[in-house]
Amino acid sequence: MASPKSILKVVIPLLLGVGLVWYSLSKISVPTLLQYFKDADYSWIILGVFMGLLSHASRAYRWLFMAEPLGYKPKFGNSFMAVYAAYLINFTIPRAGEIARASILTNYEEIPFDKGIGSIVAERVADTIMLLLIIAIAFFLEFEFIYDFFASKFNSTLILVGIAVLFIGALIVFLLIKKSHRKFALKVKGFVSGLIEGALSIFKMKKKWAFIGHTIFIWVMYVLMFYITTFALPELQNISIAAILIGFILASFSIAATNGGIGSFPEAVVIAFSLFSMLEEPSRAFGWIMWSTQTLVIIVIGGLSLLYLPIYNRNKTAA
Repeated sequence: MASPKSILKVVIPLLLGVGLVWYSLSKISVPTLLQYFKDADYSWIILGVFMGLLSHASRAYRWLFMAEPLGYKPKFGNSFMAVYAAYLINFTIPRAGEIARASILTNYEEIPFDKGIGSIVAERVADTIMLLLIIAIAFFLEFEFIYDFFASKFNSTLILVGIAVLFIGALIVFLLIKKSHRKFALKVKGFVSGLIEGALSIFKMKKKWAFIGHTIFIWVMYVLMFYITTFALPELQNISIAAILIGFILASFSIAATNGGIGSFPEAVVIAFSLFSMLEEPSRAFGWIMWSTQTLVIIVIGGLSLLYLPIYNRNKTAA
């Protein structure tokens, strides 16, 4: 029987997603949203979808470099279908996709579950580092904008005092966690330690530069996919790179907030674009178009992957 904590982990994101869908559609009528879908330039949307396919194919191929040091040579087809199946399953139970992906690789490639899940976690470390790098780049490129934005809302002296307080506070928290043996502190130290260990393990790989190259390619495709799709709506064709980066970052975090970003993705886009004085209606419509098209691809390819995996591996299953 599932524990109350496990049930809450499933129910809360789902309820949050449903609530955000209701909120979003209360801000833009369904007929208006459908009109945006109808008027959108689908050549740009298809190009964005293609970039998404390339990023996921690259992710599947990148994992082969993780399996090789473990003594396995899995098929690219199984890795590709496992990736899409994992994305699809994440729409039902958040973060269950990684477990499903490792299970698929265990079933069809005979890779022990613990080793499979370990390699997938190591992949997530590389992806976390890339997301942090994109955040750092956005902050560096748009430092003046970010500073001016907060300066317009708060007193400049107050901002500097706030930065100083945050720095000192972060330092105090760091020292307290470092010395503490409480459960929460141990979890934080374990996470940071795992992040560092995972990052260092990449450089010990036989094909580390190929792995790093694929990691960069995956995230470049993610950003371009987001950017290219904005051209589908005339109202967003003059959008700045700063808005794209901030929008991409907030949208990325929104996917973890609810099941596959349902409801949260469009609203994250609206929040980001509103910082740059973009109109709310086309911003929300773009969020729904972007999320819907990518989700549709995941549902179709993920569903077909789950159906085709036994057929693709029928010779091994028969043996």
